[in-house]
Amino acid sequence: MIEKSFHIITFGCQMNANDSHWLARRLVARGFVEAPLETARAVLLNTCSVREKPEHKVAATLERVRSLTGGNPDVLVGVLGCVAQQYGSTFFTAQSQVRLIAGSDGISGAPEAVERLLAEPGLRLSLLDFTSRYIEREPVHGGASAPVAYVNIMQGCDNFCAYCIVPFTRGRQKSRCAAPILDECRARLDEGTRELVLLGQNVNAFGRDKSGDGTPFAALLARVAALPGIKRLRYLTSHPKDMRPEDVAAFAVLTPLCPHLHLPLQSGSDTILARMGRKYNSRDFLNIVASLHAARPDMTLSTDIIVGFPGENEDDFQATLAMMDACNFISSFSFCYSDRPGARAALFPNKTAPEIKRDRLLRLQAMQENLSRRWLQGRIGEETCLLVEGKSRRQTVSGQTSWQGRDPYGALVHVALPAGADHTGRMAPVRITEAKNRTLTGRLAGDLW
Repeated sequence: MIEKSFHIITFGCQMNANDSHWLARRLVARGFVEAPLETARAVLLNTCSVREKPEHKVAATLERVRSLTGGNPDVLVGVLGCVAQQYGSTFFTAQSQVRLIAGSDGISGAPEAVERLLAEPGLRLSLLDFTSRYIEREPVHGGASAPVAYVNIMQGCDNFCAYCIVPFTRGRQKSRCAAPILDECRARLDEGTRELVLLGQNVNAFGRDKSGDGTPFAALLARVAALPGIKRLRYLTSHPKDMRPEDVAAFAVLTPLCPHLHLPLQSGSDTILARMGRKYNSRDFLNIVASLHAARPDMTLSTDIIVGFPGENEDDFQATLAMMDACNFISSFSFCYSDRPGARAALFPNKTAPEIKRDRLLRLQAMQENLSRRWLQGRIGEETCLLVEGKSRRQTVSGQTSWQGRDPYGALVHVALPAGADHTGRMAPVRITEAKNRTLTGRLAGDLW
C-alpha cells in the first residue's frame, strides 16, 4: 500500500463528477497517486441524495469498501457531498474506517483534511458548515486537459421546489465572481480543452445573489465565449423561471454557444407544477421554447420529468405527454417520484401508487424513445462537426479505427478515422450515414483540425 494514495468513488450529477475531478487533481498536486480501491490508503465517496434511498446505496458501498480493504484501520474512508451533508456524523458510527465527513461546501477543505488525518490516525474531522459566500478553491494547473472541461460557476439553490433537497444539501445559492471563473476557463483552454461547460444548480440565476460580483449570466456567457481557443460552450442546468430574454438571445449571437439546452420541465400539468412550486406554467414553458427556436432555429432540447408526483392523476400525466410531444425533446431523464426527507412534498397526501408510477414511467419513456428515434433518423445525410473525445468500442473498419465524439447538439457520433494517430480533441467534419437507437454513425467529410 502506497502511503499517499487515494481512490474516489463518485455518485450522481455532473457537479459531483467535477468536484471529484478537482479533488483528485489537488491530491495529485500534494504528492498523492491514484490507486485501485483495494490498495488505496484513502478511499473517498462523493455522494448524491437525489435518487431514492441514497443513504442505503452509500451504506452498501461502505460495506464493499470494508470488505475489499479487509477493514484495515490504516485505510482512511471519507464520505463527502450531499448525503454526507444530510446525515453528517452518523457515518462515524456506521464504520470505524470513516474518519472524514465533508459536506458540499466542505469539499474545498478535503485535500488538507486527508493529509492531516493520515498523519493523525486517532483524529476524525467533520466539515459540514455552509459558507455565506462562494469560497474559491485552490486552482489546479498543469498537464493536458480533456477535450471537454467543466467549470463550476455557482453553488446551491434558492428555489426550494417541493420535491427537492438540494437547498438543504448544497445550501443557498452562491455565485462565483466572474474573474476567477474566467481565469479557470483560460487555464483549461491553455491546457488543450476545446469545449467548456458551465455548471450550477440554477445557472440562469447566476449573479443574482450577494455572493458574486453581480455579473449577469448572459454577460458571463459573452465573456467566456470570447476567450481565445474556445470552440464550444454549453451550460447546465437551467430553471425555466429564470430564463431571461438576454439568455435566449445569446444563442443567436454567440458563435461557440451550442444549439442545445437542457431545460427541466418536470411536469406538463399546471396543477402539478404549482404543487411542485416551480413558478411557471405550461404556457410559460412553451413560450420559452418558441423564443429559443426563434433565436436559433436548429435548437434542440432535453429535459427532466418526474412521474407520479403526489396528487398526479391520469389527466395530469396526459398533459405531460402532450408537452413532451409539443416540445419535441430529443432526450429526457425521467424518474418516478420518491420522498426526500426534509423536502415539503414528503409530507404531501395523495401519494401515487407504485404500480401506477411504474406504468406511467414506461409509457413516457416509450414516447421519448420514439421522439429520439425520429430526430436521429432525420439527421441522416446531414453534415456536422464532431469534437473527438476518444476511441469507440466499435471494430476497426478498412484499416481505420473507430472514434467517437459529440456534435453541437450533444449527439454521440461514431466515425472511422485514419489509424496511427491520436485524434482526441480534434474537430472532425462528418456526414451522418446511419442512425442507431441512441447514437449516430458518420464518415469523415473533410480534414480534421
